[in-house]
Amino acid sequence: MARQIQNTLYVMTQNAYLHLENDTLRVDVEHVKKLQVPLHHLGSVVCLGNIMLSPALMHRCAGDGIALVLLDGNGRFKARLEGPVSGNILLRQAQHKLALDEKFALTIAQSAIAGKLRNSRQILLRGAREAADAQDGAAMTAAAGSLASSIRNLPHATDLDQLRGIEGDAARNYFAALPLLVKREARVYFGMNGRSRRPPRDRFNALLSFLYSMLMNDCRSALEAVGLDPQLGFLHAVRPGRAALSLDLMEEFRAIFADRLALTLINRGQIGPGDFSEREGGAVLLEGDARRTVVIAYQERKQEEIMHPLLDIKVPIGLLPLLQARFMARTLRGDMEGYLPFLAR
Repeated sequence: MARQIQNTLYVMTQNAYLHLENDTLRVDVEHVKKLQVPLHHLGSVVCLGNIMLSPALMHRCAGDGIALVLLDGNGRFKARLEGPVSGNILLRQAQHKLALDEKFALTIAQSAIAGKLRNSRQILLRGAREAADAQDGAAMTAAAGSLASSIRNLPHATDLDQLRGIEGDAARNYFAALPLLVKREARVYFGMNGRSRRPPRDRFNALLSFLYSMLMNDCRSALEAVGLDPQLGFLHAVRPGRAALSLDLMEEFRAIFADRLALTLINRGQIGPGDFSEREGGAVLLEGDARRTVVIAYQERKQEEIMHPLLDIKVPIGLLPLLQARFMARTLRGDMEGYLPFLAR
């Protein structure tokens, strides 16, 4: 599949061949033309997986200022090819400057948390509607109500510490209710006493941690693909070796990418209690064969299409971090008035 969204061409069909034809970029699959786009319509080309590029196209893109971004089959960033003139330094200068602006940083952080809480709330509301047990439904509805209250409080936060406090309270309420979406017969194995990490203390947390790590890599790749520094965030504090902006970006996607998938894997019996091991000190880890099952399910989930409320078109879920990273870059450049997180319908 190859898809143009705004001025970026995303090529996802494996073994596709991209080459230059006059003043257009042509996409062939098994020697059959699938797409042809005038070069002046493109600002960048993103290739996911085993995509072949002709030298002539690479030279032309470099000369025309069209960035070529290479991601591996799992969406991890590999390289960005650009000509001698690039706006990335200006983008990163803006990012570093605005990260020191407390008011701006708070605004970005509020948007990230608003997206997270709103998407998390949708999971609870859906679970409440589908609950077979009235008591479970009432508990999920109450938790969704507490998240709504937290969302209303976000604009009133005056600094990042206060904002993190609101998010922390909301997270506790959310994770207290999330196990209620697990089928009753599986709850004895997939209970959760709140969110635990480093290390996870139960099977549910171990599964979530594994999914979150894959999501974080996708978000980091997306930020690097658009030329942002994944280490410099607005919500998460800057620490050596910590991809703070990647953590910022992934907040709005946790429920969509990871939480829903974890519940599906458990409720369908694709992941069972025997797929985990307990290590010394109480850490619970997902085992090798089960990891492959989760990775395959995660990649399949990324192929599903979802409506993007801003673009008003259906896009593969796997492209959402790339699209939102571009909105982030446009916000930092001043092309957008404010960052708008992705809100699932």
